[in-house]
Amino acid sequence: MASFPPVEAVVRTLRVLEVLNCYPVVGIAQLHRQTGIPKPSLVRLLQTLAAEGYVRNEPRRGYMLTSKVRALASGFHSEPRIVEVLAPLMDALTAEVKWPVALAVPDSDAAVIRYSTVPRSPLALLHSSIDMRLSLVTRALGLAYLAFCDPDEREILIGMALRSLGDAENAIAHQREALDATLELIRRRGYALRNPKVRPVSNTLAVPVFDANRAVGAIGLTWFASTMPATEAVERYLAPLQAVAERARQALVALPTRGVDSTPVDEVQRQPAGTA
Repeated sequence: MASFPPVEAVVRTLRVLEVLNCYPVVGIAQLHRQTGIPKPSLVRLLQTLAAEGYVRNEPRRGYMLTSKVRALASGFHSEPRIVEVLAPLMDALTAEVKWPVALAVPDSDAAVIRYSTVPRSPLALLHSSIDMRLSLVTRALGLAYLAFCDPDEREILIGMALRSLGDAENAIAHQREALDATLELIRRRGYALRNPKVRPVSNTLAVPVFDANRAVGAIGLTWFASTMPATEAVERYLAPLQAVAERARQALVALPTRGVDSTPVDEVQRQPAGTA
C-alpha cells in the first residue's frame, strides 16, 4: 500500500493515454464520457501531451497518439511480459501444492531465475532465488528451455556452456552425444528433471514456456528429494505445471503490444476467443 495518495494529474494523464490507445482518433466529448475528467482539464492535459510530442490534434476530428508513445513501452520487452503473465499463475500453484515454483529465462551461458514463489512457500529450501544463475545442461529449468528452443539458438547456448570452463556443472556439455540424448528424451517426455548428481538434497521438475511456438523460458517446481521419488513428483505435478505453461502461452499470444501499425486494443478485445 502506498504511503501517500496518488497524484491526481498523473492518474488522469494515464487514463487519457489508455483511452487514446484504444482508438485511431478520439474527440473531447468521447474522452470526457470514458474518463469522467472535466472537459477543460482534458484540454489542458491533451495540450501538454501534444507539446511533449505524444499526441497530435487533428482539426475537426479529435486527438490521436503519435509514434513517440512507443518510447514509453521500449523497456517492456519479453522478460517483463513473461513475469507479468506467469507470476499470478505460479503464486496460485504454490498456494495449492505448497512447493516453490520458479521461472527462468536464458542469459548467455545460464538460465536465470526471474520470478520465484519461494517467499510464498512453506517448503522452500532458500530464502530467495531471484537472479540465481543455473546451468543450462544440468538443471531442470535450463534443460527444459534448451530442449525446446530454436535449434540454432541451442547450438549457440551449448557453445557458451562449453566455454564456461570455471563452471564444473557445465562439463557435461563436452559429452555432446550424452547431452543430445538427454535433450531428445526431454522433448519426447515434455519435461526435464535436474541431473541427480547436482544438489541431490532436492529435485526440480520443469517444463518449457512458449510465446506462440517460440520457447521463451521454463517453469519448475522444486521438492525435497527425501519426500518422494521423481516418478511420483512427475505423476503429481507435471499436469499442473503444464496447465500453467499453457495458460501462460495463451496469455502471451493474446497480450496486446500496440504500436502505430498494429491492431487497436479495442479490436483485439472484440476478437473471438482463440483468434488472437
